[in-house]
Amino acid sequence: MINCPCNRLFVDKLLSIVKEGERENVEFKEFLTPYHLREERFQALACQMNHRIIMGKGRALYVVGVSDSGELRGISREQLDETVFVLKKIAGEIEAKVKAVEEYPVDGGFVALVEIAKSRAKEHILIGTAGHVDHGKSTLIGSLITGIPDDGDGATRVYLDVLKHEIERGLSADLSFAVFGFKDSRAMKMKNPLSKTEKARVVERADKLISFVDTVGHEPWLRTTIRGLLGQKIDYGLLVIAANDGVMRTTKEHLGILLAMDMPVMVAITKADMVGEERIREVVCEISKLLRSVGRVPYLVHGVEEAKHAAELVPTKPVVPIVVTSALTLEGYDLLETLLYRLPKRSTASRDFLMYIDRLYRVSGVGTVVSGCVKSGEIREGEEVYVGPFHDGSFRKARVQSIEMHYYRASRAEAGDIVGIALKNIRLEELRRGMVLAKQQLKAVWEFEADVVVFTHPTRLRTGYEPVIHVETIAEAVIFEEMDREYMKAGDRGRVRMRFKYHPHCVFEGQKFIFREGRSKGVGEIKRIFG
Repeated sequence: MINCPCNRLFVDKLLSIVKEGERENVEFKEFLTPYHLREERFQALACQMNHRIIMGKGRALYVVGVSDSGELRGISREQLDETVFVLKKIAGEIEAKVKAVEEYPVDGGFVALVEIAKSRAKEHILIGTAGHVDHGKSTLIGSLITGIPDDGDGATRVYLDVLKHEIERGLSADLSFAVFGFKDSRAMKMKNPLSKTEKARVVERADKLISFVDTVGHEPWLRTTIRGLLGQKIDYGLLVIAANDGVMRTTKEHLGILLAMDMPVMVAITKADMVGEERIREVVCEISKLLRSVGRVPYLVHGVEEAKHAAELVPTKPVVPIVVTSALTLEGYDLLETLLYRLPKRSTASRDFLMYIDRLYRVSGVGTVVSGCVKSGEIREGEEVYVGPFHDGSFRKARVQSIEMHYYRASRAEAGDIVGIALKNIRLEELRRGMVLAKQQLKAVWEFEADVVVFTHPTRLRTGYEPVIHVETIAEAVIFEEMDREYMKAGDRGRVRMRFKYHPHCVFEGQKFIFREGRSKGVGEIKRIFG
C-alpha cells in the first residue's frame, strides 16, 4: 500500500509503470548491495543496463523496491541509498548517468524510480565469424547486410571477398570487415556494400552498429583467423556450420579459440536448402553434443520471441543460440536480425586509450594510416599519441590527423570502434603490426610469466621450445625460458617464463593468448610482467 502525501499524479505514474511490468527499457530491482559490485556480477549488470538504455533510445528506468513480479515491497532508507549508489557505479561503467530519482513511501519503506540516461545512444558491437572453409561465412554476411538471396554459387560473397584470387577461388584469404546498421529497430540494407558512400551513410545514420570481422576458414590461414579473433575487440563469436557437412575439425578448433578467449558464442547453420529436415536435426544434435562437452548450453531458436530471449541469455550465461539459415531462401535471417539487434555491448572498464595496430597503409595526400580496433578509452582528432615500442623499447610521439570508421570521417573513436587513423610525424616504414597507440608512454616488455595449457603436441614441451604467440595483433616467436616442471605434454597445465625472440611488445597482466607451432597448440594467460 502506498502512503504518499505527494501529488497523486506521480503515484499514478508509479502504479502504471509497475502494472505494465518489466520491458525493454524498464528493469525491476528490489535492492542492490556492494556484493553486486564484484567483478563478474558487476559486468553482468552493466551489460544489462546498457541493453536497457539502447532499447530505450538513450534512457532506462529502474524501479527499486519491487520484486521481479511487480510486488511493491518497499525498502529501508539505507537500502535505497545503497541501491542508488550501486546504480551510479554501474552507470559510470558504461558512461551513463543517473538523471533523476523519484521516491514513494510504501508501508514504512520506499519505492523509487531511478532514471538513467546516456548521451551517446549509438551502440557498436563487433562480431567475429569462424568456421570451416566453404561453410558460407562470407555468403551469410553478404546476404544479411543486403537482404539479397544468394544465387547458390556465392554471389553475395563478393561483397566481402574482394581480392582477385579470393573471387576466382571462392575462398577468403584475409580478414574482411562489413558494417550492418539498425535505425529505429529496422535493419538498414545496402544495395552495394562495397560502396564507401553507403558504408559511411550507415555509420552516420544508424542507432546501432554491428561490425563483422569475417575470418578465414582454410587451414593454412589459421594464423589470420586467430589474428581476427584476438586482435579486434570482439564482443561475440558467430560459429558457422554448413548443414551438408556438419561439424568438422576446423569447426572444433575455431570453437576452442572462441572459448579460450571467454567469448560468448552463437551458431548459424547454413545451407539448410541443400538438405532435408532429418539431416538438419542430425546436425543440431551434433552441434549440441559438442557444445555440452565444453560446458555450453545449446538453445535452438525457432521464432522471434525465442531470439529475443536468447539475446538476453548469451552475454552473461553459457547459452549458445543456434539459428538454422539458408542464403538462397533467407530462411532464419529474420531471427538473426532480431538476435543481433538485441545483443548488448559487452561492458569493459573505461581505461586510458589503447589501440593495437593491425594494418598499415600509405594513402596519397594523407600519408601514414594505421588501422585497428580501439581496445580501451577514446581518441580525438588532433590529439598526440605515443607509438611503439620500437626495437630498442622506445616510443615516439605522433599526432592524429584524422579518424575514419567504415569510410565515415569521425572526430572521435572509442573502445570497440574499428578505425583507420592518419598519423603525422611518423613514417610507415618505421611501424609494424602489433605496435600500439596510447596517450601515455607504456613499458616495452621482453619477458613475462604465464599460466599455459597445452592442447595438442606430438611429444613433450621442454625449456627452449619456440612457438609463435598470438596476443592481440601480435604474432611473435617466444622462447620458453623457464618451466615449473621438467616437461609438459598435451593436456598439461603449468607456469612458464617466456621471452619474445625478436622485438619487445606491449603486453599486460591478465591478457590471454594462443601459442602454436605446426599442429601443436595451446592457450595461456599472462600473470607477471618482468621489467
